[in-house]
Amino acid sequence: MRIVTAHTMQEIDKKAITEYGIPGLQLMENAGRCCVEEIIAEFGLKGRAVVLAGKGNNGGDGYVIARLLGQKGWNVTVIILADSDQIGGDAATNLEMLSDSIISYCTHEGQLSTLHREEIFQADVIVDALLGTGLSSDVSGIYLEAIGLMNASGHPIVSVDIPSGIHGTTGRVLGGSVRAYITVTFAFAKLGHVLYPGAEHSGRLVVADIGIPPQLMETVSGYDFLNEDTMCPMLHRRDRQAHKGHFGHCLIIAGSTGKTGAAALTANSAVRTGSGLVTLAAAESIHPVLEMKTTEVMTAPLPDSGSGHLTNSAFPVIKKLLVGKDAVAIGPGLDRRPGTYALVQNLVESVALPMVIDADGLNALAEDMTVLKRKKTKQIILTPHPGEMSRLLGTSIPDVEVIRISAAQEFARNYGVFLVLKGARTIIASPDGTVAINGSGNPGMATGGMGDVLTGIIVSLLGQGYVAWDACRLGVFLHGFAADMVAEEKGEIGINASDVLEKLPYAYNKLLK
Repeated sequence: MRIVTAHTMQEIDKKAITEYGIPGLQLMENAGRCCVEEIIAEFGLKGRAVVLAGKGNNGGDGYVIARLLGQKGWNVTVIILADSDQIGGDAATNLEMLSDSIISYCTHEGQLSTLHREEIFQADVIVDALLGTGLSSDVSGIYLEAIGLMNASGHPIVSVDIPSGIHGTTGRVLGGSVRAYITVTFAFAKLGHVLYPGAEHSGRLVVADIGIPPQLMETVSGYDFLNEDTMCPMLHRRDRQAHKGHFGHCLIIAGSTGKTGAAALTANSAVRTGSGLVTLAAAESIHPVLEMKTTEVMTAPLPDSGSGHLTNSAFPVIKKLLVGKDAVAIGPGLDRRPGTYALVQNLVESVALPMVIDADGLNALAEDMTVLKRKKTKQIILTPHPGEMSRLLGTSIPDVEVIRISAAQEFARNYGVFLVLKGARTIIASPDGTVAINGSGNPGMATGGMGDVLTGIIVSLLGQGYVAWDACRLGVFLHGFAADMVAEEKGEIGINASDVLEKLPYAYNKLLK
């Protein structure tokens, strides 16, 4: 699914009118009709609807909805939070088509609660046509009052284009926001629908065709939203005569004293994601532990001088291990030590294989970001969480969170890497500036070890021959999709990384059907 910013959608509307000759009045009629079709499909042929409308085009869509619902036999009331002389353009044209008997104007704070509370609370459906995707400042006054009443009513709310109070591009709540049961948006989903907290306020999202010319829509730059429909075609199906040599041999360099779990989770996840062979290289002091934790994984001890931590002295052994491998992962559980950092930096400069770097591997890069400019492989994937990303950028976590998409996009371009910025709605960015947003996953994933599982998934996909961009997108989606399957069975509280790891084959199977 393609997603655009609020500004991009405004430009699309403008071009449809000025360059393709589609009247704005027709687009508004189509938008209202699509909303009515969804209301009737969900709630039936008759009922009581209250339309709360603003003075702009979002309100105009609401006037169309009121007229068409009335023609279908619904009992409709329209409450407009403006004076009639404040409404112009196509919205005014549609307002004139309504009977004065169903319209009320409210312009002063407190007036809505006093005069129309019962109407709102007795409605079968409330239509939110107050504020569209152009909102940029905090909601206040009677608009905030209206949002509060709609939410307090307990009745289903259908938001037109976007829940009022949600920023169309960032998904932020601006002062207060409607919590919609259904949101009907037009032509494209907007970033505000899929980024949190906007995603949580949008309810079920319906993307309606209002007649924007296909040739115009095809030229639009935006973002890929990863869901089952977009991911299923990417999966490689297996030849009936395949053997383990067809599915890659991954080398994973991970683990240290006290952090053997990270190494084991990464390696076992690579197995569960379908790797033909997996070798886990770890400090020789912890090697016996990892042999117990990784039944299907080959292990290789690396010299550590008895410390349980790797240094650059392990590089010659690793160099030999790289022969015959198809992809390499570096970082989970390595620990933060100067010697370990030196090893990671040396590997980045020396290894030409597709590579995933996570956890302490990222911390090693943060010590000297110029290493990325000297990387030997063109397929290098970094998978930071916000804390690691803040260290890579030399900024604060809140600063990263505010500009997640642009931060990931700019970093990927500047360093020529594929970047997976983890979190609710993980952002994936490629060196050419392309960005995808993940649609799978749930809050139950907020627990230790989940990132290690993701590293194992992505390196496995690289080893199986997926190019880096596809390995990132498919890996991130598969990770969250498996976690969603776990949550369906167990709930979101108490999920652990091993639960998700064990569900990976089932997630694959569900996507392939």
